[in-house]
Amino acid sequence: MQKYGGSSVADVPRIKQVAARIARTREAGDDVCVVVSAMGKTTDQLLERARQISESPMRRELDMLLTCGERASMALLSMAVAELGYEAISFTGSQSGILTNDRHSGARIIEVRPIRIEDELARGKVVIVAGFQGVSYKREITTLGRGGSDTTAVALAAALGAVRCEICSDVDGVFSADPRICTAAELCEAITHDQMLELAAHGAVVLHPECVELARRSGIALYARSTTGSGGGTRIDRPERVSKADVVGVSGERGLVRLVATGAGAASTLLEALADAGVTVKEARATAEAMTAVCALDDVPDWPAVKAKLAAGLGEVAVAIDEDIGAVSVVGDLAGADPKLLDGARRAAQNAGVAVTEMVSSPLRATFYCRAEDTNALVTACHQALVE
Repeated sequence: MQKYGGSSVADVPRIKQVAARIARTREAGDDVCVVVSAMGKTTDQLLERARQISESPMRRELDMLLTCGERASMALLSMAVAELGYEAISFTGSQSGILTNDRHSGARIIEVRPIRIEDELARGKVVIVAGFQGVSYKREITTLGRGGSDTTAVALAAALGAVRCEICSDVDGVFSADPRICTAAELCEAITHDQMLELAAHGAVVLHPECVELARRSGIALYARSTTGSGGGTRIDRPERVSKADVVGVSGERGLVRLVATGAGAASTLLEALADAGVTVKEARATAEAMTAVCALDDVPDWPAVKAKLAAGLGEVAVAIDEDIGAVSVVGDLAGADPKLLDGARRAAQNAGVAVTEMVSSPLRATFYCRAEDTNALVTACHQALVE
């Protein structure tokens, strides 16, 4: 199983390059099923067009629009593979048997029935699948959220019994921090599913969190590597293959919002409202009379409409909204349980002139909240203090 990101198929020359890589894999005697993302910035461009029409586009219609990007990529790549002398066929998510729940923008896969893929692989064809999409039990086209092509690849790998799943992109693998922010970031040769899940869920965009969870559950080894490379990269699977460093990585994320609800029944009222709006909660804390929730907005395309409803209040519950939130997470075995490490991160933030507004920890992670504009500075400071 191979997956190629948008930058890998951004134009015709790169599509031909990917096709050649697929051909080399096929020449080695392996059956090949490929998942592909939309070309380059196609998804962003389609989303921007939708927002030129509506500030809060309808999620169903947005799914219908955004899935066009992957369909173009799959067809072009299939043609390119055929030009190299190999039989190839492309399938949409629904044709591939990817069944999801009925949520639009951020659906979850509930079952995979890859009957048509298995039939074509048995005929010796290379199968190209459109990532990021599926079909609900209501027969509606759905999308899996940002980075959902990774999830498509792992779900199909599990269903097909693939021996490995390569996630190919324009980066060499998983680094100890974003190398565009930290020049001293180092490539991780191996990392556990659990550690990768924490990094992915808190800002490391090289892999989608749900794909890592699926791989962990299915026992699949993931390889994050460069499309142009011949191997290497980062292997995500067994703990015994991982270095014993206290901190394996530092990740940062923006685009977060903090909601503070106050009043009788604040927790249940806010949670019900978020569930109805399809907003995912990243962190939550509650008392008898108040609740604080931190949410990500990547898969909430109609946020302006949701925000207006929340800001108007939920009955007797008042909701305060802060959209200028960033977070930096330090990931490693027992990282969140080490007082010395936690203190070191706070001191690093102080020395960098970054105000930490809140700290949350778990056995594998410590997360420090700050203003969005301070996120990169805090990533750099924590990496220098705890990794370098």
